[in-house]
Amino acid sequence: MHINVSAMNLLRYVVAYVFIISGVMKFISTELGNHFIHLGLPYPLTIMYVVAIVEIICGAIILMNKSVKKATMPLLVIMIAAFLLTKVPLLHSGLFTFAFNARLDIVMLVLLFILYKSHHR
Repeated sequence: MHINVSAMNLLRYVVAYVFIISGVMKFISTELGNHFIHLGLPYPLTIMYVVAIVEIICGAIILMNKSVKKATMPLLVIMIAAFLLTKVPLLHSGLFTFAFNARLDIVMLVLLFILYKSHHR
């Protein structure tokens, strides 16, 4: 896959931005804490804080263009888990409801996959 370097940098910046902001928000938003509690996971707040730390660290690594391939792997795991926990259950509400609510998760998964496949470090 050959992508223009400046386009790849833009992709890295956007993905890093999304995950760094997402991680920071998990520390400052009580609403996100309540959301994790209602997922039915054991130790929901601990899981949320671990996810937040991973998102911030991996986002920063991607932003600095260091070990991008390795940094995308935990983020792919987080996105797949979030998709399975929060979006797949929406299939019971109908295909279009699911598709609408899952659209940004799918885009982020694709962008992470592009970053993973395009970096050799």
